[in-house]
Amino acid sequence: MNRPFMGFLVSFGVLYLAAGLGSMLRTRFLPFKEEERDDFTVVLGATLTLLGLLIGFTFSMAVSRYDQRKIYEEAEANAIGTEFVRADLLPATEGAKVRDLLKRYTEQRILFYTTRDSQQLAQIDRNTANLQNELWTTVRGPAMAQPNPVIALAVAGMNDVLNSQGYTQSAWWNRIPTAAWTLMALIAIGSNVLIGYGSRWTDWRLLLIVPLAVSLSFFLIADIDSPRRGTILVQPRNLIALSQSLSTH
Repeated sequence: MNRPFMGFLVSFGVLYLAAGLGSMLRTRFLPFKEEERDDFTVVLGATLTLLGLLIGFTFSMAVSRYDQRKIYEEAEANAIGTEFVRADLLPATEGAKVRDLLKRYTEQRILFYTTRDSQQLAQIDRNTANLQNELWTTVRGPAMAQPNPVIALAVAGMNDVLNSQGYTQSAWWNRIPTAAWTLMALIAIGSNVLIGYGSRWTDWRLLLIVPLAVSLSFFLIADIDSPRRGTILVQPRNLIALSQSLSTH
């Protein structure tokens, strides 16, 4: 779900209509029999329990993915900072070029975390790929000319820089599966139909409570799971601090 607020509005409307549908079934088509109240309560309780478990499980999935994105942002900043220092192990010309490229590369990584525009993101990806090619080409030359442990250390650091970007991208693609959202939505709709059908309330405002609570839960899960469109986002604090540190060198 890439638009959490829109998802909240849609889910609230659908769930409230489901509760209203259940109430209409009770009053117009299938009158509720009070002698069946106990059996109905068991079914409703089991359904709501299952819904609660699914929401809790999905929330845990979203939080773990959010934490993973934060961890990889820190790892990426550490990899870039380490390679910036290891550039001193390269010949002077290549070392200066690597440091300059890493400064530009860090700026692109910060933009990757902060942009919400798809066209700008595509340009950032192209710039990142070009800088990665330049960085690898720069360290490959000395490694081929002077294959020794000191140069190999700089090459290994560059490999960590490139790998960390791949891990970050993978973490941003790793979202809650559509099947999980579909299952949660279906059970939520069914639960609200049952609530409306079994309710004794005459005030329609009471039917708002469960749809609102479930929709807010969906909103929070979608917001945490959405890397770019939500309000709870991974801020590239480590990369920003690194960029400020590199600018002084």
